[in-house]
Amino acid sequence: MTTTPLRVMIGIGFCALAFLAGGCRSSAKRDYTPTLARFMIEARESEAGEAVTLPQSGVQITVLRKPVVAEFDIVNVEVAQVALGQCLLFQLTSSAARDLYRLTGSNQGRRLVLMLDGAPVGARRIDGAWSDGTILVFAEVPDSELGALVTSLKRTSADIQKEVSRR
Repeated sequence: MTTTPLRVMIGIGFCALAFLAGGCRSSAKRDYTPTLARFMIEARESEAGEAVTLPQSGVQITVLRKPVVAEFDIVNVEVAQVALGQCLLFQLTSSAARDLYRLTGSNQGRRLVLMLDGAPVGARRIDGAWSDGTILVFAEVPDSELGALVTSLKRTSADIQKEVSRR
């Protein structure tokens, strides 16, 4: 969550190596497309950031360049049915959940932007401190694609968590 640049670089390098070396360790081919999920926080007016545009709504949000939740913080992803429809539910590691609680408690009113493989696909306004270690976010993808997306996200997270536990 609140990561140092070194941790981010190590995480990126680790994930790249895990995906590249994964094929060398096993003769089985992946039956899914690895999908990396990260959450970026909306920049304040006084902060430099990068403008991203959500694909369907066209909403433009300026985000800080450093993720507040990265792929190694995610342990599971599910499709959740809420009053407004289907959304993605991300479950975080216990340390990431603590960081998320602090982050959301001190950044109410800002938005978290879901990035999949570097592309913005959804945003959620921080409306209070989130204490349960989950993030619910509507993705701007057709509902018919959510199942395949969740499968890719779950399998990617499982592979990353296996690599993390080996170290």
